[in-house]
Amino acid sequence: MQDRKIINDPVFGFINIPKGLLYDIVTHPILQRLTRIKQLGLSSIVYPGAQHTRFQHSLGAFYLTTEAINTLRMKGNFIFDSEAEAVQAAILMHDIGHGPFSHVLEHTLVKGISHEEISLMLMERMNNEMKGQLNLAIQIFKDEYPKKFLHQLISSQLDMDRLDYLRRDSFYTGVTEGNIGSARIIKMLNVKDDHLVVDSKGIYSIENYLMARRLMYWQVYLHKTSVAAEKMLVNALLRAKELANRGEELFASPALRFFLYNNITAEEFRKDPNCLINYTNLSDDDIWTSLKVWTSHTDITLARLCHGLIDRKLFKVVITDKSPTRSEKEEAIQRIVKQLGINKKDAEYFYLVCAIRKDMYSKDDDSIEILYKEGATRDIATASDMLNISLLSKKVKKYYICSLRKD
Repeated sequence: MQDRKIINDPVFGFINIPKGLLYDIVTHPILQRLTRIKQLGLSSIVYPGAQHTRFQHSLGAFYLTTEAINTLRMKGNFIFDSEAEAVQAAILMHDIGHGPFSHVLEHTLVKGISHEEISLMLMERMNNEMKGQLNLAIQIFKDEYPKKFLHQLISSQLDMDRLDYLRRDSFYTGVTEGNIGSARIIKMLNVKDDHLVVDSKGIYSIENYLMARRLMYWQVYLHKTSVAAEKMLVNALLRAKELANRGEELFASPALRFFLYNNITAEEFRKDPNCLINYTNLSDDDIWTSLKVWTSHTDITLARLCHGLIDRKLFKVVITDKSPTRSEKEEAIQRIVKQLGINKKDAEYFYLVCAIRKDMYSKDDDSIEILYKEGATRDIATASDMLNISLLSKKVKKYYICSLRKD
């Protein structure tokens, strides 16, 4: 019992973390930072139970990866112990580049660089500290390792990342439609021509998985109230950034202040080590603390946006299948100008239109192949007798019109 640590997870039960490299990763400050970042950002505004963290998700994905490796080995697919450990390490670290509130920060204070790239930068930093022990994990993460199916366990349309977050997010939100049979899917995994496939007996579990993913996206991840809160947060940070550029004094933690008062380009982020240091010091708490203080700021625009988030007076959201006309936009902006007594430019912080396109399955993006007893494989979209699976490959586009509510 001394060669491992056991973590009790409410979704999967006991998770064993072997002492050594994997335990060193779990206890590393960069991974521990994820305990202070919510998995679902602002979704708790709609689903109060959604308080779980990126750290919990990383442990869950690690557990499923361990189960998947055991299944593939039992079916005769040779995986070295070093390869297994590397895949486990990679899945533990796959989300370390996420900033506060998930994707919000990478589109506001840090532009032009994705959380995936930041994750890789942090892996390289940890690898230097660990004297190259993560070389193989990084190689697999970047899909540069000969056994391509190992990378698919980390990143594909049927990876362990998705299997965990669907099951976990369903559990914590209470949206039972998203509860997938992850254990059954993993037991049906196999490898054919260096490609991760699913035994034909698991086709119904895959159908359920794809349908559950669709329901979770439109019911949870893209819920209009969650979208409204996220857009308010983005605009509050953009307004704070604008005020900082004017030289106005704003309350902020040192890490948040660094990004507010410096216009960091993607190139600078890659070259200046201070960017990564300050980024890893950011968590949800930095943002919430500043929002609370900014509610009393003299700038009406910033204060009103922050009040909306703190007091849950969010944007009104209308979902349509077409973009509003120019006259409709102008009418809405003029209403906000009169309502708040601000100029037209500032009023635009309280009105925005975002077009969201989403498909739940793409045959062209690392397809899910069903393996039959005779050795042939077929894509799930053609193997399934459910019409809905074919429809899932079609892009759905919706317009979210977010605007200040009338007093």
